[in-house]
Amino acid sequence: MVISLVLALGCLYAALCLAVLFFQHLFFFRPEILATHFKYQYAFPFEELNFDMPDGGKINAIYFKVPNSRGVIYYLKGNSRSIKGWGKFAKDFVSNGYDFFMMDYRGFGKSRGKRTQQKLFDDAQFLYKWLLAHYAQDRIVVFGRSFGTGIATHVASQNHPRLLVLDSPYFSFLYNAKRYAFFLPLRWLMHYDLRTDLYLKQVSCPVHIIHGTKDRLISFQQSEMLRNLHTDKVTLHAIDGARHNNLPDFPEFFEVLYDVLYVEPNPTAA
Repeated sequence: MVISLVLALGCLYAALCLAVLFFQHLFFFRPEILATHFKYQYAFPFEELNFDMPDGGKINAIYFKVPNSRGVIYYLKGNSRSIKGWGKFAKDFVSNGYDFFMMDYRGFGKSRGKRTQQKLFDDAQFLYKWLLAHYAQDRIVVFGRSFGTGIATHVASQNHPRLLVLDSPYFSFLYNAKRYAFFLPLRWLMHYDLRTDLYLKQVSCPVHIIHGTKDRLISFQQSEMLRNLHTDKVTLHAIDGARHNNLPDFPEFFEVLYDVLYVEPNPTAA
């Protein structure tokens, strides 16, 4: 009886491990797939862009421009849906005088191709180089939200943007996953680790973290850990009482955005 129970539990454990190994994309990503002819609609004028990647993948992006902009926000989004809905956040930045650029990851929206951690990094860097053809680096702000914070930090670690802003970041993707499946050998099962803590070491620009203190999906403690590791470059802005998906409900969130993104006027400018 005991042996049968142990064997049954062992089989269940092995099945869980195999499920994570082969089907983790179903756990970690919730994409919305759009037809290539789908028409985006936003309150502000924008341009839809398509990029052919070197390996044959295709990346779809949206680009908002304002007159006499302060620079551009390169926004790396979360792990759900598509830029169809995420594009609404452009208003928070164009209203601050910034151009706004956002892509869909492979398998999201109109973007196509096999998705891996390295391809996420490569695609993000490819589009950063495209921005460099239009902006000086001191006019680029890299902004990551939730899942996108690890990718944004990696981009900033490979370049020299003016700012890196992280909205609800994880210490590492692996660290956060362990909070929910601590009983599994995730280090050997997961295809994504996204070591935000390590990438921050190579970031040369100021870093601002915005995080709700009541976030249950990605704990506020993880932002405290990132700040404590890199006190020389990281400023943590706590939004008291905010959870993971309701930061825009708090006026303090927009006050922080305004302060962080503010650029002193140049009195010598023509």
